[in-house]
Amino acid sequence: MTEISVPEGIMGKEYVQLAFDHCIKCSTCKFSYKGFTSSCPSGENFLFESFWASGRIRTTRGLLLGELEWTQDLKDVIFACPTCGACMDACQAPHADYIVDIIESLREVAVKEIGPADNQEKLIERATNPEMWNPYGEPNSDNEKLKQEYNLPDKAEWVYFIGCTSNYRQKSLRDATLRLLKKAGIDFTLIDEHCCTSPMIRTGQVENSKEFMRYNIEKINEAGATKVISSCAGCYRTLKKDFEKFGEDYDFKVYHTVELLKKLFDEGKLKIKSDYNKAITYHDPCHLGRHMGIYEIPREVYKKIPGITFVEMERNRNHSWCCGAGGGVKIGYPDWAINISKERLDEANKTGAEVISSTCPFCKTNLSDANNQFEYGFEVLDLVEILDSLEIEVSD
Repeated sequence: MTEISVPEGIMGKEYVQLAFDHCIKCSTCKFSYKGFTSSCPSGENFLFESFWASGRIRTTRGLLLGELEWTQDLKDVIFACPTCGACMDACQAPHADYIVDIIESLREVAVKEIGPADNQEKLIERATNPEMWNPYGEPNSDNEKLKQEYNLPDKAEWVYFIGCTSNYRQKSLRDATLRLLKKAGIDFTLIDEHCCTSPMIRTGQVENSKEFMRYNIEKINEAGATKVISSCAGCYRTLKKDFEKFGEDYDFKVYHTVELLKKLFDEGKLKIKSDYNKAITYHDPCHLGRHMGIYEIPREVYKKIPGITFVEMERNRNHSWCCGAGGGVKIGYPDWAINISKERLDEANKTGAEVISSTCPFCKTNLSDANNQFEYGFEVLDLVEILDSLEIEVSD
């Protein structure tokens, strides 16, 4: 195994090591596996080897072996990637499942050597501000007003971890989730949550991440919860996967809203009594799909809606094209983020759907921004928002 020297204190050292002995530059990562459709927003945009996964792995080798110098010119190579995981799905080598970990660990080293991409430092400045605790720079909500409005207890079986995007940008999704959980009779509460740390990890700015993780774990435990539910794919991935990766253990179980909804429908506790006579296409969030392997559960829930016409885009499930918002791209490369989303909406347009729906507030944000900018005329809605608009019968 190649011996390397990684700067002291790098949390992702074990993943950086994987960049040295497995990739043979076979180019499988450049297209969806067996589908041979374009899958990498970064590579397709920049059209240079350094911007595909194989090139980033080669860059990692060069930097840590001293064959490349750390310069500002490398920032786009390292940070202009939404870490959508399409390369992980396509790669057939032993390191396939860890390609995004390698990229995020490279970013961790890069932040120490040359700093983050433009504007990404604002994510940390805001999230670590005691008046905010979120990457949007909004005054912190301790969620006490929401607890009072929805008559929620201080302690409960479940904690609804709202997430920063739903709490500060997609409040309609937050409120729809609160109403649906109440309607379903779920024993849940809210906590004074801080950023889940996803923006920190995705951009390599991990210095404060463990402190934030421990804080959120402590608050969940104080609420007496044994289960946590999130309507955000990014929060879900972070709570369920990254907390463990960073060595922060907990005893509660983590669910995405679609997992609970499917269970309630399957058990006959929820039954939809009204029709939704619209054509819908579903966008797979990268953090829910390729990162966590959840593809069929949301589709099963959509198909329980009476009157719905459910149509798939050409690239779906593990072959889905990214919305363009993740990996720090939305704040670091905002124009490109919108163009990535535009390609997804072009694909949705071909289905004849009236509604493009997803199960992630960050996807909803970027798809909505592109929808508005380019005047596609879609309704962009989360699955929970659609369900909240329907008449639902609840059984014990």
